Amino acid sequence: MGRPGWRESRVTVQGRPVFVRRGPEVAGSTPIVHVHGFAVSGTYLLPTARALAHRATTYVPDLPGYGRSPDWGHALGISSLSFALLGILDALEIDRAVLVGNSMGAPICLEVAHSAPERVTGIVLASPAGGAHNQPFLRAVAQLFRDVPRESPRLARTVLPDYLRFGPLNATQLFSELTRFPSLERILRTPVPTLAVLGTRDPLMPPLRRVEEVGRLAPPHLTVAVIEGAAHAMNFSHPGELSHLISAWLDGGELTDDPESPGTARILRLGARDLP
Repeated sequence: MGRPGWRESRVTVQGRPVFVRRGPEVAGSTPIVHVHGFAVSGTYLLPTARALAHRATTYVPDLPGYGRSPDWGHALGISSLSFALLGILDALEIDRAVLVGNSMGAPICLEVAHSAPERVTGIVLASPAGGAHNQPFLRAVAQLFRDVPRESPRLARTVLPDYLRFGPLNATQLFSELTRFPSLERILRTPVPTLAVLGTRDPLMPPLRRVEEVGRLAPPHLTVAVIEGAAHAMNFSHPGELSHLISAWLDGGELTDDPESPGTARILRLGARDLP
């Protein structure tokens, strides 16, 4: 992978191979597992994963049917992908982890947190897609197309092979399911400490005024942060800002902007969190 200490391997889940990137071992740390979004592999998550690799043993899998992991005979839905993610944790012998999901990876992390909270120390939801703001389906498609020119030009070179491999039929079916996933309701009922990070240039996210309106329903262990200038794939475009927020959140410190990275971070005061 071109980075010291990083390795590539395959683990067996339900009798099938799953490709995993693994960062340097950090003894005594709670592992951080990065979960990719719709129709792509984990490759575009590596900038943020590498930025966090010094503080915890870091894993970036390709979920079944994505990237370098073969499919399981058909495209898995969100609930099945969450089941597969639990299987990946088992195969890696990870009892508890911090999950960092982007886009569709956020609903997958939420499903794992709701179904097996004892396996999750906390979840980070970067651009958590799904729900009323992404409905109906054609509205979500338009949002996706509006996002494309807002992303880094380098992102297209990274994810285009993944999109082509996944195929238009699988992409249409899964994206339709994603738009119907009740992300907001799941976030507001999160059973574990949760950090949601939104980008101000992300057309797939609801306007911040709407987020603030529902803030009164937020549990005390939910924190919402905003990165100015970030679009949907912030794990790729703003790894410094995102990793800085995640590190501060995990440490229980004040969430502030990282002066060494582009963009400006600020916190929506919807609640405070307290990691065990």
